Amino acid sequence: MQKILTTISILILLFILVATPSWGVSEAGQSATRPVRLAPLPDPRVAKLEKFLKRVNSPLAPKAQVFIAKADQYELPDWKMLPAITGVESTFGKAIPSNSYNAYGWANGNYYFKNWDESIDTVSKTLKTNYINRGAKTIEQIARIYAPPSKTWATNVRFFMSQIDSFWSRDPFELALNF
Repeated sequence: MQKILTTISILILLFILVATPSWGVSEAGQSATRPVRLAPLPDPRVAKLEKFLKRVNSPLAPKAQVFIAKADQYELPDWKMLPAITGVESTFGKAIPSNSYNAYGWANGNYYFKNWDESIDTVSKTLKTNYINRGAKTIEQIARIYAPPSKTWATNVRFFMSQIDSFWSRDPFELALNF
């Protein structure tokens, strides 16, 4: 019986020594391991905005990433604000003068940008420098400057912001992934 207990004790001791890291590993040994770098997760705002813009057949859908990047870069109060403005001003870029890339109603639609990227950057930067930095921080305050005769502009911008915010894809595969 004592032989069996001794054998079991030795086996347990060997298992502990072999199966677990030694308590004698120095801190340098632990820090010498390379950290695992994970790829950044995609921004869910981009996917939501892109899918929303596709749903409304907007030519701006491929520029969802640019909208988000510029909203972050210029610290706009809400990433949905500029896309919502395009909804009010041009039905999300569908009702604009040919090749103007002016989905924002600038100069009553008569202002021409070189491309969508330039337009998104310019309007985002202008909202930050000429509106927000000068005290117009809410949609209602911005409306007084951006669309002064309109009494419904701010309400309509907020409506489209809400539509973007509450949008969810009806794709059953995507729904399954979200649960």
